[in-house]
Amino acid sequence: MSVSEIGQSQVAAQAGEPLLRVRDLGVRFRLPGRIVAAVDGVSFSLDKGETLALVGESGSGKSVTALSLLQLLPYPLASHPPGSSVVYRGEELMGAPDRRLRQIRGNDISMIFQEPMTSLNPLHTVLKQVGEVLLLHKGLNREAARARTLELLRLVGIREPERRLSAYPHELSGGQRQRVMIAMALANDPDILIADEPTTALDVTIQAQILKLLKELQRELGMAVLLITHDLGIVRKVADRVCVMTGGKIVEQGPVEAIFAAPEHPYTRKLLAAEPKGRPLRAEAAAPVVLSGKDVKVHFPIKKGVLRRAVDYVRAVDGIDVTVREGHTLGVVGESGSGKTTLGLALLRLISSQGEIAFDGRQIQGLRSKQMRPLRRQMQIVFQDPYGSLSPRLSVGEIVGEGLQIHGIASDAREREARIVAALEEVGIDPGARHRYPHEFSGGQRQRIAIARAMALKPRFVVLDEPTSALDMSVQAQIVDLLRDLQARHKLAYLFISHDLKVVRALADEVLVVKDGQVVEHGASAQIFDDPQQPYTKALMKAAFELEAVESGVVSM
Repeated sequence: MSVSEIGQSQVAAQAGEPLLRVRDLGVRFRLPGRIVAAVDGVSFSLDKGETLALVGESGSGKSVTALSLLQLLPYPLASHPPGSSVVYRGEELMGAPDRRLRQIRGNDISMIFQEPMTSLNPLHTVLKQVGEVLLLHKGLNREAARARTLELLRLVGIREPERRLSAYPHELSGGQRQRVMIAMALANDPDILIADEPTTALDVTIQAQILKLLKELQRELGMAVLLITHDLGIVRKVADRVCVMTGGKIVEQGPVEAIFAAPEHPYTRKLLAAEPKGRPLRAEAAAPVVLSGKDVKVHFPIKKGVLRRAVDYVRAVDGIDVTVREGHTLGVVGESGSGKTTLGLALLRLISSQGEIAFDGRQIQGLRSKQMRPLRRQMQIVFQDPYGSLSPRLSVGEIVGEGLQIHGIASDAREREARIVAALEEVGIDPGARHRYPHEFSGGQRQRIAIARAMALKPRFVVLDEPTSALDMSVQAQIVDLLRDLQARHKLAYLFISHDLKVVRALADEVLVVKDGQVVEHGASAQIFDDPQQPYTKALMKAAFELEAVESGVVSM
């Protein structure tokens, strides 16, 4: 950036220009035989210290808009029509030199990405990844970068940060990975923080902590926040203004209170009315047990020294008993890192564990991989991170049909294709898109594809690991209804892992509250939600109901 350009930027800032001004932004993607307009004529501004929320369903263009601001789209596949403008502190970023954009990225404008597992380098430790930002932009030495990294990890609520410095992304829970991403984004005290679903993978108590942290940092640093989310409760709690997007366009924008109190556009009214409704199906108390676990333990060794000897253990799951009956849903709730996902993986025999595990009355704990293979069709899982669990080299049709082919369910290719189409239709994906690849879908659409892959095999037992965390409110409600309908028709047994207690209440008839690998409280859903006994459970419910009250307008923030 030349001296004259810097001078022009300073003059513009002093003249009352907004910190960021976007005008007539468009994004076109060149696909075989056609051009798709992902963003069409989007305009908004962002002032210093302000929080602006971009809200809309999956595929509405929110994330593409955010990526456009820092020129992070896959060019030349993506392009901007003439007239698209992104001005930061009076400086036009559209078409700016790569060198200048690299100076701004991560330093002046930082971003928290939606899917931390694919955004973090799997080969680097937490210390190296967070420290790299400080080394490149701040010029800190390694000792100072380590101290600042520890400070950031404490700020974002990671327990035992000293031990997490040497951890790799796969060794962290989904929520912990998201918090590492937040720490990286805040490392250089940016002017603008673009937060793309920053609390999607976090439980309600950590959500409250992270939102409070972001607001405190915003007040202290005068930082502006562009918040991309489908959670309207969070929007009402933290945002000053909101832009509602659908079909790549902003259909309504204004102050949060005005939009929530008197929405004008039909789409905005639809969003505000959408949330998971209903209650769990009436399950038979005497229904047969599909899967049970007794004194299940998963301990990961902590190795040190030259010989890498185990000096201690991380007790991820520490003696849990669980029973899941036909037609029942057992909800497993707790903070990130409490052992929820590890328990689900252990019950499916996807990781080693101790204790007894029985499926359909048969002990499966000691079975070898080959002996387990015939049971895999009946025991399925929907993973938390759909982008990481879907092969980028397979089309959607191949992903959904792979299990059918492996287990020899369809008699021929025509029948397999019909089952693929039916599975995609059930989860709301256009079967005509089955020849496309995962990267061509939004986060919510990818999650629906993951659900279709599991349901195509008609299983008896399904572990649902945060299946709605990446979905907007209206699709959450659709997926909950879909899961409930599938359960009623096929008497499916669900182990439903989630930090969203509203979704758990709508689907689970029994709840297991887990903390630090142990059961804190266990009982019928109504009892756990209406009359929790343990302080930890009460804290979870309080955090969830506060957000719910904000969303409904009961609490004034």
